[in-house]
Amino acid sequence: MRTQMLRSVQSASKSSKFAIRNYASTSNPERKVTVLGAAGGIGQPLSMLMKLNPLVSTLSLYDLAGTPGVAADCSHINTRAQVFGYAEDKELGKALEGSDVVIIPAGVPRKPGMTRDDLFNINAGIVKNLCTAVAKYCPNALVNMISNPVNSTVPIASEVFKKAGTYDPKRLFGVTTLDVVRAKTFYATKAGLPVEEVNVPVVGGHAGITILPLFSQAHPQANLSESDIEKLTKRTQDGGTEVVEAKAGKGSATLSMAYAGAIFADACLKGLNGVPDVVECSFVESNVTELPFFASKVRLGKNGVEEIYGLGTLSDYEQKGLEALKVELKASIEKGIEFARKNN
Repeated sequence: MRTQMLRSVQSASKSSKFAIRNYASTSNPERKVTVLGAAGGIGQPLSMLMKLNPLVSTLSLYDLAGTPGVAADCSHINTRAQVFGYAEDKELGKALEGSDVVIIPAGVPRKPGMTRDDLFNINAGIVKNLCTAVAKYCPNALVNMISNPVNSTVPIASEVFKKAGTYDPKRLFGVTTLDVVRAKTFYATKAGLPVEEVNVPVVGGHAGITILPLFSQAHPQANLSESDIEKLTKRTQDGGTEVVEAKAGKGSATLSMAYAGAIFADACLKGLNGVPDVVECSFVESNVTELPFFASKVRLGKNGVEEIYGLGTLSDYEQKGLEALKVELKASIEKGIEFARKNN
């Protein structure tokens, strides 16, 4: 088992190094990425991963406190990006000016027994304030929303940008990549497949039953039973809770979320740089269903969202899951919109 794990890590490492060499060898434009909440549990590893990304030329780190230390630490890594740290409200504008991509992991983490909905009242206010600043200082940036509950914070951000007159639905993303990462990992493990070769689209939202992995569209396909698929679906939906409970009150999914956030930010940067056929799942304004926001596969480009893909053919189990999630997702979206309008 240990040998098998080591081989997997070595394989993933080789793949990552190849990717870095490949992109580093091309002529990359100047790109500024800003992390809001950079001193937090997600923010610190995410900042490090963005410092490792050769597509980033300027890395701007912001938080209310602790950012100078995180910035100094990251700045010692011998990669392309220049790192700047900003703290307190007065430096938020300076952190954001000229940003191409803004990643927002700011907010409080989940604790045992806490649902994503419990986070709403705290994180909603944080997101509103940060997005007000984004609208003022870098209205054309691609905004990657990580702050939970994403099903509500993305609608909040949209309302803030609408009021400011800067809303572009192509440039606002809810980062659901962790659901995809989990689905790939769990599916590959169960099927005995190399995880780096597996792809699984995940649609819907980013909380509980609103997370719907489409294992019928997994590639490559494995001959798993209906019972296995149901268990994998449930585990993907409960992945965050699994980590919260395993950490016994001392944290939530910070490392895997940072990894997922870095993957999606990298996709945004590739799209901005004109790399063709960059496709990721994301929670965006959508007409795939009757809901105003929905996560599905999107193609990224120089304008952000270039194309939103439909759901394809669903299994009977997935179709039932789709209908079940709509009620909860609709309520979460409306909750976010209502909060933003009341607090505007």
